[in-house]
Amino acid sequence: QVQLVESGGGLVQAGGSLRLSCAATGRPFSSYDMGWFRQAPGKEREFVAVISWSGGSTYYADSVKGRFTISRDNAKNTVYLQMSSLKPEDTAVYYCAVSVGRGISSGEYDYDYWGLGTLVTVSS
Repeated sequence: QVQLVESGGGLVQAGGSLRLSCAATGRPFSSYDMGWFRQAPGKEREFVAVISWSGGSTYYADSVKGRFTISRDNAKNTVYLQMSSLKPEDTAVYYCAVSVGRGISSGEYDYDYWGLGTLVTVSS
C-alpha cells in the first residue's frame, strides 16, 4: 500500500508559478514511478508528467512541455511539480499517482495508487 498527499495548490495569476509536492508513505519510494495528472472542471482527467523511479527519465504532456518540471527526492519520499508560465487553462485539481513495475506511462490505468488532489486556480 502507498499513501499519497499532495500540497502546494492555490490561486495564482496567469504567468505565475507554483510548486506542487506529493509526499508518499508505505512501500519504498524509490521502487516506483510517479506521475502527475489533472482534472479540470467538466473534463476528464489527463496526464501531465511522469518521472521514473530513479529520476533518470521524465515525460511530459505537450500542453505543459517547457513550462512544467517534474522531479523527485527519494530521500524525502517526495515528488514535485514545478509549474511556470501558468495559464488559465492549467486550472484543475492536480493528482499524483504511483505506477508499480510498468515503466513510465501516460495512461492513468497504469497507476495503482492516487492522492486526493490539490486545486490549482489560475486567474486571467
